[in-house]
Amino acid sequence: MLGTKKISAGGPSKDRARIGQSVAQRLDANPRMQPALVGAAQAYYHLDFLDPAQCDTLIRVIDSNRRPSTLLSDRPEREDYGFRTSDSCDMDRWSPDVQPIDNSIADLLGLPAVCGETMQGQRYAPGQQFRAHHDFFHENQAYWPEMRRSGGQRTWTAMIYLNDVEEGGATWFPEAGLRVAPRRGLLLAWNNMSADGSPNTLTLHEGMPVVKGVKYIITKWFREGTWLRQ
Repeated sequence: MLGTKKISAGGPSKDRARIGQSVAQRLDANPRMQPALVGAAQAYYHLDFLDPAQCDTLIRVIDSNRRPSTLLSDRPEREDYGFRTSDSCDMDRWSPDVQPIDNSIADLLGLPAVCGETMQGQRYAPGQQFRAHHDFFHENQAYWPEMRRSGGQRTWTAMIYLNDVEEGGATWFPEAGLRVAPRRGLLLAWNNMSADGSPNTLTLHEGMPVVKGVKYIITKWFREGTWLRQ
């Protein structure tokens, strides 16, 4: 067990609710976007959002710059529990290989690019995983004041699979009833907030262990306010 400290996710927010509604309306109007969840949370997928050449380019970037993944948490026992065992890479958002993709994700969701965090690449070798977690910030954690100053709560997450995986490596939302297997170029996006703008605990998800092969993904998180300071 990972400890008993109560986690506070935060309360409703009209601004976050408005963001959720706006993005959902945009995605519902896009014939390339398909709903992945109905009722429990807002989630959508887009097949072949990236082409094979783009995927291969981002895989090379990840392999050239990867480091052990870290956690944003007040719970140090997670480090010993093998909670997140992948490698990560912070992408250069101004790179000519990255910026067009970065901007295309923001445009797809209809969110200002300045609300997007640095796009992160992840590599999962056999046996590596990211145990069940939320992408939104827990507001009673020590990191929250800094997160609030740097754009506030996370709203939407966009994740793209860069390759097919021989076995394992699915993204699983156990409480919402969704499991997505890696597929090259597939984009999966979900709203971390509920309809009233409060953090949606049903978005709990995990990167299941890879059994055979290596999994590559990129993840883009968006804040309710401005993250990028120019």
